[in-house]
Parts: sequence; structure tokens; C-alpha cells
Amino acid sequence: MDKQLATILFESLASGVRLDVFRLLVKHAPDGLVAGEIALALELPATNLSFHLKALTQASLITVTQEGRYQRYRANLVIMQDLINYLTAECYTGLVEQCFDAPIATDCCAKN
Repeated sequence: MDKQLATILFESLASGVRLDVFRLLVKHAPDGLVAGEIALALELPATNLSFHLKALTQASLITVTQEGRYQRYRANLVIMQDLINYLTAECYTGLVEQCFDAPIATDCCAKN
């Protein structure tokens, strides 16, 4: 993965709605959900949802397959794993396995 693709993926997930959609689809992997099920679960109007599904599909974060009159959406877990690998590739100078054994700073995001 390169920086440009990583940036596109992060921009796509920068919307709270799109992040909710992606996480919902991860929860329902590998089967995915049809658009109506996503809208119902997230309490979103279909017109609002279609905009976000299109953005996620264009970024390759989700895939879509036609099933009769319905479209089934699935999280692209491979590209998400590639993004995680991209983010952690330089951890401990490439010794990624050590990164997850290191102590995690829990106060990094505390509000002052």
C-alpha cells in the first residue's frame, strides 16, 4: 500500500456514518448486508445511505454484488488489513511483532 491509497481510505472513513457502516459490515462478515438492512440497523434514510455506500465502494473499502433486485455490501477486510500493515510497518524499525508487546500510552488522548 502506498501513502496515496492510505490517504484515500482514511478520507473515506472520516465520516461518522461511513465509519459506522464499515464497522457494521465487519460485524456481519463475510456475508455482508443488503442496503435496506444497513439503513435499518443504523436508522438512516436510504438516500443518505446510498451516498455513503457509493463513497465506500469507490474507495474499495466495501464491495457490492447484485442479488436479484438487491445489492449486498461486504467489508473489504483485505484492504483494511493492508492499511493496518501500512500503519505498523515501521513500528520498532520493522519488527512489528514487538510493537504489540510494548506498553501502550493510555493518557495520550486525555483532555486537559
